[in-house]
Amino acid sequence: MAKDKNIYVCNACGASSPRWLGKCPACGAWNALVETVAEAPAPGGKNRLGGAHAGLAPAQPVRPLADIEAQDVARTPTGQGELDRVLGGGIVEGAVVLIGGDPGIGKSTLLLQALDALQRGGMATLYVTGEESGAQVALRARRLGLAGSRVAVLAEIQLEKIIATLAEQRPAVAVIDSIQTLYSDQLTSAPGSVAQVRECAAHLTRWAKAQGCAIVLVGHVTKDGQLAGPRVLEHMVDTVLYFEGDTHSSFRLIRAIKNRFGAVNEIGVFAMTEKGLKGVSNPSAIFLSQHAQAVPGSCVLVTLEGTRPLLVEIQALVDGGGPSPRRLSVGLERDRLAMLLAVLHRHAGVACGDQDVFVNAVGGVRISEPAADLAVMLAITSSLRGKPLPKGFLAFGEVGLAGEVRPAPRGQERLKEAAKLGFTVAVVPKANAPKKGDQAFGGLRIHAVERVDEAMALVRGLED
Repeated sequence: MAKDKNIYVCNACGASSPRWLGKCPACGAWNALVETVAEAPAPGGKNRLGGAHAGLAPAQPVRPLADIEAQDVARTPTGQGELDRVLGGGIVEGAVVLIGGDPGIGKSTLLLQALDALQRGGMATLYVTGEESGAQVALRARRLGLAGSRVAVLAEIQLEKIIATLAEQRPAVAVIDSIQTLYSDQLTSAPGSVAQVRECAAHLTRWAKAQGCAIVLVGHVTKDGQLAGPRVLEHMVDTVLYFEGDTHSSFRLIRAIKNRFGAVNEIGVFAMTEKGLKGVSNPSAIFLSQHAQAVPGSCVLVTLEGTRPLLVEIQALVDGGGPSPRRLSVGLERDRLAMLLAVLHRHAGVACGDQDVFVNAVGGVRISEPAADLAVMLAITSSLRGKPLPKGFLAFGEVGLAGEVRPAPRGQERLKEAAKLGFTVAVVPKANAPKKGDQAFGGLRIHAVERVDEAMALVRGLED
């Protein structure tokens, strides 16, 4: 009997190597090669799952782009407004959605609620669970107040049986919880391996496109928060969503990383309750601390998440450091914090070289846009001087290495959101200041600045 040949497959990209290497030669990931048994080729060179091109549509004629009729895709609301926002308005027929998140964060809960709402709307639905039994899913449904739900449930992990059930039931929407638990009899590797995850996801994607069934795949995440399995998994699907948040907090965020049917970087905000996840209509309230009075080191920022302006509180703490002062940021880029401290010293005369500097974005939100620069610098200065910023104060704007304050995109929408929530003082880049004839922003007084030192002097004048 011939001895099975072992190869090493990268968990990040799916590339294979005949021997173990510390670094993947394809994607450069360290310690990602895992030993597995090489799959024997199928007879006749055909695909393991029913032909080399099973499920693919016949070849289409080549046509000029101008002759192709463009049609908007029909969307079906899921009953969860925040989820619909992230998806681009609802779920699309034949779309494949991959949603990942930490264990226990609420992925299964949200999808069960969405399936129940779709089923009550007259759509055929199927919930395939590979990690729980049908009784466990029913127990969760009762806790969520869905005791009378008619959602079809299948407890199965074999791909061929799941495909047969999909062909028999013909659901409009199906949830696979989770893709890492599935396996195909055509492969010898264990469930969750790179080969199994890639092959099962590819076959389910082909089925969804051929039959018009929307499929939602639940994926595990690694320790650093990335989707587990080969990176090619994200390229197969139409939409990639990440569930974010602290399991010890009641608030959750869903962020769209990829969406072929809508905008990316859109977020949905949920609150975990006894009856499941509920959408939050005013998410800015989550990211603003409720202080009885103004405190040093706190500055409110208006940031953009997709199409939604959010007000987030930036907190800074500057304390006496030792010979090696620390620079720590939570929710913001640490390298950018070091750059802002250098600009603050050079162009505003505020020295923090011998101080520990800690910066935090309240509520667990991650801010990646540079429009947070001015708010971060004002919060650091406030903490260093021990003087709070005026009550009802906010700021936004990108800061360059030369000390200039650059405009932020969609500044008018940011100011409108701040005025709606009752803020009274705003320091913004000069290019974002409203022009004559523009709409008024209620009681919001807007101060335009061009440089960092000008902003610092203006804030000192407001404090006095």
